[in-house]
Amino acid sequence: MVCLQAEAAQKTFSKDQNLSQVVLSPKDRRVKIDTPVFELIGQSFCSIHSGDTVELELEQVYDKIVKRNRGGWCLENNQLLSWVLKTLGYNLTLLGAKVFSPENNAYADENNHLLLKVVLDGKSYIVDGGFGMVYQMWEPMELISGKDQPQTPGIFQFLEEKGTWYLEKSKRKAYIPNHSDAKPDPLQASDCRKIYTFTLEPREIEDFRAQCAYLQTSPNSIFVTKSICSLQTTDGIRALIGWKYTEIKFNFKENMDLVKTTVLPDEEVEKTLKVKFNITLDKKLQPVNAGGRSSMF
Repeated sequence: MVCLQAEAAQKTFSKDQNLSQVVLSPKDRRVKIDTPVFELIGQSFCSIHSGDTVELELEQVYDKIVKRNRGGWCLENNQLLSWVLKTLGYNLTLLGAKVFSPENNAYADENNHLLLKVVLDGKSYIVDGGFGMVYQMWEPMELISGKDQPQTPGIFQFLEEKGTWYLEKSKRKAYIPNHSDAKPDPLQASDCRKIYTFTLEPREIEDFRAQCAYLQTSPNSIFVTKSICSLQTTDGIRALIGWKYTEIKFNFKENMDLVKTTVLPDEEVEKTLKVKFNITLDKKLQPVNAGGRSSMF
């Protein structure tokens, strides 16, 4: 749909200047994900664990992501992306989704994810630049039920039942060097992973204010129990969860993703943020990886 250029970080918060960062290409509807704008889900949660809070005001979101070269979670990334697309004249609607928890085998009770619906040439697409990890779509997806939509991260599919939509992804196997004897993770046993469910009821950013506070304060929130940073690269992802640093290369072998994981000592955590994610925090990060295992890969 759009390609967001890295030079956006040097722009000020004004309509005319900001739009110079956006290049429209009808032949390329992919979101350019290897830029600071799309460090996606994790950067905000590093912020939480370095004493900062996540705000929903657009100007603050713009200042953080574009001017300060930081990333954000869905409420920030997709809000900023919606502003750009609306300013460019796209027919866009904010939607709310309930994220699936493999640990609980259930979807969230409340909408805890922001996504976008864009209508273009009579077709509806879901645009999501803020889910992160291996479940991040790299291209807008046509809103059609039962159709496999292959992308670099894997094969995504929407299913619809009585007005409720479900996003799922077919998973590749993980190739982990020197770990042939590792025990399988029961949370990863299925070849198909549920991601989230949503309806087409229009939402406003204010509808997410309570969830924004909950996700960064509740002891039941994964973003409180784990410090998370993830970055989509040109061929996979990088992720830092607590002290565990992971690099994944998609489709390294036929239907297999290469997974390399390292546990970092304390002194290497902030260095890794700088070298691997181009992140320098204003305050010291306190790494956290509590609350048991989570199915983030």
